[in-house]
Amino acid sequence: MTSLVCTDASLPSTYSAYPSFSSFVKARGTALMRTARSLTANPCDAEDLLQTALTKTYLAWDRIEDHRALDGYVRRALVNTRTSQWRKRKVDEFACAELPEADAPPAADPAEAQALRDAMWRAVTRLPDRQRAMVVLRYYEDLSEAQTAELLGVSVGTVKSAVSRALGRLREDPELTLCFT
Repeated sequence: MTSLVCTDASLPSTYSAYPSFSSFVKARGTALMRTARSLTANPCDAEDLLQTALTKTYLAWDRIEDHRALDGYVRRALVNTRTSQWRKRKVDEFACAELPEADAPPAADPAEAQALRDAMWRAVTRLPDRQRAMVVLRYYEDLSEAQTAELLGVSVGTVKSAVSRALGRLREDPELTLCFT
């Protein structure tokens, strides 16, 4: 991340239109960085947060009437920006003292798994041709309902209803009922 201290040589030409902004950043940058650090756990995130807040301040510089209240303006920009970041974040992991998983269940017997797959396939082959084709395309070939409908030349609604009826028949198949009990 770039330094918060601005030099006139490093400023773009439009920046010189606001020379007091540069002096504000030089004078208050350290204090504002402390505020940004208090809002984030990571120093790099704090620098990014402050840079974003200062960018917003720079863009609104000519609209800010009371330049004595700049600290409050930037702090509010820091808090609002951090709140927006927090709302947009995606939480995939949670830190915890203990692992949430219990002991892994015993591995399934490969012979039983194969017997179940064979029983399922035999049950699918007992379906009427049209239902079997739709089940195979949807669940064995992993096509969407729209793709299945297009391939078979039927409507999506037809695919939905036929697959629903087929799954109902599979649930009631006596060979599969024995496998799942």
